[in-house]
Amino acid sequence: MTVEIGMKAPEFTLPANNGEEISLADYKGKKIVLYFYPKDMTPGCTTEACDFRDSYEKFSNSDTVILGISPDPIKKHQKFIEKYELPFLLLSDESTDVAKLYDVWKLKNNFGKEYMGIERTTFLIDENGIIEKVWQKVRVKNHVEDVYSQIVK
Repeated sequence: MTVEIGMKAPEFTLPANNGEEISLADYKGKKIVLYFYPKDMTPGCTTEACDFRDSYEKFSNSDTVILGISPDPIKKHQKFIEKYELPFLLLSDESTDVAKLYDVWKLKNNFGKEYMGIERTTFLIDENGIIEKVWQKVRVKNHVEDVYSQIVK
């Protein structure tokens, strides 16, 4: 399934680093930045998470929730959050079911080696659960600013 602008964001429930099960429906009435990233503690993913951290207050003041999703287990998410003082929830999609639902589980190629993994993608979901914007194959530099500018436009 392809997730596109204007469609209802696929509903899901995943475990979060705070010990709770989190669903999109929990945030009805708020904007949601849902970002999928490949792996905790890697350079690009750390930069992206820290950029969201550094802009967290701006997003919060705009009534916007940030949720990060990767296939990493909760324990690894917790270490990532503690090391980089991340103020938002990270959700664990170990089965990759949600990544597949959002069509971000892709065949990747790194130095000639093919494997399945997360294609770095961000979804902006409006207060009614509709996909407002999609950033695919995200380049980390300036990405968070691009996302924020879409919220305050």
